[in-house]
Amino acid sequence: AAIIAKEAGIDEDTAGKLVKIAHAARNLKGHGLDEGISTRLLVYAATLMNKGIEARAACRMALVRPITDDADIRSTLDHAIDSVFA
Repeated sequence: AAIIAKEAGIDEDTAGKLVKIAHAARNLKGHGLDEGISTRLLVYAATLMNKGIEARAACRMALVRPITDDADIRSTLDHAIDSVFA
């Protein structure tokens, strides 16, 4: 989380929330998801948030859409985002 916070200029609490979403995605590997969420994508989401994009929208744009086009996987990750940024 510290790397994400430093690279994107966000607070560590928010960066920690992004890491939680990445963990949720990692749990889906082998269950319909081929790859997890990279640090680069986490930094991109954090950068969008730092520029004023709402957290959930930034996560969907930067973390979910690039890694899958499967509707069920997207829905699962969207729910994870909603629960982390509730």
